[in-house]
Amino acid sequence: MYLGLDLGTSGVKALLIDAGQGVIGSGHGTLDVSRPHPGWSEQDPLHWIRACEDAIADLKAAHPGQFAAVKGIGLSGQMHGATLLDAADQVLRPCILWNDTRSHVEAAALDADPRFRALTGNIVFPGFTAPKLAWVKNNEPAVFAKVAKVLLPKDFLRLWLTGDYMSEMSDSAGTSWLDVGKRRWSSELLAATSLEEKQMPSLVEGTEKAGALRAELASRWGIAAGTPVAGGAGDNAASACGMGTVGAGHAFVSLGTSGVLFAANAAYLPNPASAVHTFCHALPNTWHQMGVILSATDSLNWLSEITGKGAGELTSELGETLKAPTGVSFLPYLSGERTPHNDSAIRGSFTGLAHESGRPVLTQAVLEGVAFAFRDSLEALKTAGTTLTRVTAVGGGSRSRYWLKAIATALQLPVDIPADGDFGAAFGAARLGLIAATGADPLAVCSAPRTDATIEPDAALGGAFADAYHRYRALYPAIKAVTA
Repeated sequence: MYLGLDLGTSGVKALLIDAGQGVIGSGHGTLDVSRPHPGWSEQDPLHWIRACEDAIADLKAAHPGQFAAVKGIGLSGQMHGATLLDAADQVLRPCILWNDTRSHVEAAALDADPRFRALTGNIVFPGFTAPKLAWVKNNEPAVFAKVAKVLLPKDFLRLWLTGDYMSEMSDSAGTSWLDVGKRRWSSELLAATSLEEKQMPSLVEGTEKAGALRAELASRWGIAAGTPVAGGAGDNAASACGMGTVGAGHAFVSLGTSGVLFAANAAYLPNPASAVHTFCHALPNTWHQMGVILSATDSLNWLSEITGKGAGELTSELGETLKAPTGVSFLPYLSGERTPHNDSAIRGSFTGLAHESGRPVLTQAVLEGVAFAFRDSLEALKTAGTTLTRVTAVGGGSRSRYWLKAIATALQLPVDIPADGDFGAAFGAARLGLIAATGADPLAVCSAPRTDATIEPDAALGGAFADAYHRYRALYPAIKAVTA
């Protein structure tokens, strides 16, 4: 048996698979996000441990015999979070999360240093880890002076699991401190934020062993002490491992809290000017590019809170048949936006509202707005040299067939729906745990699931969606001009 642990923004998922990669079961622990100021997003790292304990207890209670046979553990986690520890491994402050934009001034200053784009292959985004440390130095100097280790969220869980300070390439590529082409920390970039390599975890590939389970936890959970813990992956790379998106030309669209258009590459192909992320993959000698939307299902969840209707209720009101855009447009920039704008200050909007713009019209506009944001990412990927012929849908939002029809038509690409199963980040993490424990061939393990259905673009609505996308594209500069 092999255990995958996925530390998300809203919770921790524990997934158990057998040697044949069949899913045995899963457990869950919940998390909350603190937003003490506009643009801030934080979590207490100790809550991650509690949620992980809850998820494992949930899984173990349902499958005690299988859980006792765990032989390898893999980790996945939300990326970019700045988890700061002192010399005694005590947490110095709440973790600044991936969707926190407070460090936009520091990010712009670092991005103006040409070494960052040259070595990392990426813009320095406010959500990345390095500008957050610069913000802490500028605003909380007493905390910064005590920083002995900077860990990414999943690697804080690893410290709890194993006692080791270790990370891997895919997650570390999102810090703005990694030389992404050479797959190693850059002492030059660390120094630019007044840090040293000794304050970073050591690095391995995601398929390699990165610590062993501590005896105390092994005894408590009833599994073998010393069980290997894989390097694992950042959440998007872990999802790619779960989906088998590891070969050049393979791609998925992820409708989670954030949205991702992810393409695997066999070579390092940076193009930071496009605002596309170019990161190391979790497998050795592979990379990936992705366009990132900060508020994907978060946009629908926001509308759900406003209307008092569940997200499923909202989408069901639209029916199954894709509708032509109504003229109401939605910009999903509730937390700013990454690809293609790199704008932490921009905010979302509805335009074109009229008396007849009822709740279904607003829901339709939200779904289309996210679909058009994915189209923005597709255009940015093209600029960066990546051409896609189809994508596979993953994430909670992919349960809405209507949304997938809108995305297929907006992208003008077929959208494949995998056969029933759990192929997300926790599954990818479990696969990496299997590889690290057994030495199996990563490409053989990380195979693609069977396609259950394919949603083709709606040819009859292609023109209407193209027109709506052009309106959408014109709104960003107009909104920015009156809100800057």
